[in-house]
Amino acid sequence: MANSLYKIRENGRFGFMNADGIVVIEPQFLDVGDFHAGFASVRFNDQWVLLDELGRLYVKKLYRRILPFSHGRARVQIVQRWGFMDERGNEIIPARFDEAGDFSEGLAFAGIQGKYGYLNPEGQFELPLRYEKAGNFQDGWAPAGKNGKCGFIDRAGEFVLEPAWDLCKPFQGSVAVVEQHFKWGLIDKQGKVLLEPQFDVTKDAMHGAFCDGMALMVRNEKYGFVRQDGQISIEPTFEFAAPFSEQLALVEINAACGFVDPDGKLAITPRFEDAGSFAEGLAQVKTSAAWGYIDPAGALVMPARYEAASPFRNGLALVMQENKWLYINREGKIIWRET
Repeated sequence: MANSLYKIRENGRFGFMNADGIVVIEPQFLDVGDFHAGFASVRFNDQWVLLDELGRLYVKKLYRRILPFSHGRARVQIVQRWGFMDERGNEIIPARFDEAGDFSEGLAFAGIQGKYGYLNPEGQFELPLRYEKAGNFQDGWAPAGKNGKCGFIDRAGEFVLEPAWDLCKPFQGSVAVVEQHFKWGLIDKQGKVLLEPQFDVTKDAMHGAFCDGMALMVRNEKYGFVRQDGQISIEPTFEFAAPFSEQLALVEINAACGFVDPDGKLAITPRFEDAGSFAEGLAQVKTSAAWGYIDPAGALVMPARYEAASPFRNGLALVMQENKWLYINREGKIIWRET
C-alpha cells in the first residue's frame, strides 16, 4: 500500500512506524526515503538499496539513486547511467542510458548521446532512438523533438503536432505547456495557442502544473494563476504563491501569508509569518515563531507550539518539539515521539 509507513528517527538513525505509532522497522539506517508503492530506498554510505514494508533489503546491487516505482519499474542510477529495477530488486533493464523517464502508459523515454526513444517494460526500444527531446506519454501523446524544436508524437511514433516550440511538457487533459524563448504558454490538442508564451520559466519546474484546475504562473517577479482554458484567472500581484490544493492557494502579501480561493478572493486574511498548503483539510501555519494548524475557515485548530510542521498524510503529520520528531493526529494527539 502506498505511503502506509512513516519515517521515524532515533539516535540519528532512521526506521519506520505504522499509522498506529508501532515501530515496524527499527531505526538502524543512515538515511531512508519515503515509502511509495510498498518500497523505500535505504542509504548505505553513499549508495542506496531497496527496502520493502516487511523490512527486507534487496542488496543485489548498490545504486547512486533509486526513484519511486511506476508501473512496476523503478529508475535506478549507477554513476551517471540510468536503468530500471523490478519489484524483486532485479536490474531488469541495465543502466546504460544517459537519461530516462518513468514508465507511463506502458512506455518510458530513454536517451543515449542526445538521441531519445521509448522503451517497453522489457527494455526493448518500441520507438527507436530518433528524437532530439522526449517526455512522458499522457493520453496517448508524448513530447518529442526534431530539428531543434519540440512537438508531440502518438504511440506509433508519428508527429501529431509538428515541432514548433523550444520545449513541450506532457498534456494535462486537453492542454499542454509549451515554451518559447524561456517563456511558457498553453496549447490545445489541435495545436491552437490558448495562451501565448509570456510567463517566466521557474527553477522549481512547477510552472504550468495544474492543480484544482489552476496553474501557478510568474510574470515580472509577481505570482498569479491561469485556468486550463488559457484565461488568467488571478492576475500576478502576489509576492509569492503556491499551487492550489483543496481549492485554496497560499499567497504572500506584504510579507504575510494567507490564502485565496479560485476567484482570487482572500479566503483567509494574510496574517501568518509562513504557511504550507492545505492537505486533508488542514494547513500548517507559523505565528509568533511557532507552527500550528488551521482549518479552511482560517481558525487555528491546533495551537502554534511546534518548531516545525509538515502536511498531514493519511491522518498523521510530522512535527518537531524541542528538536525531537513527533507524529500527531488530526486532534493533536501524539501518536509517536522520538526519545
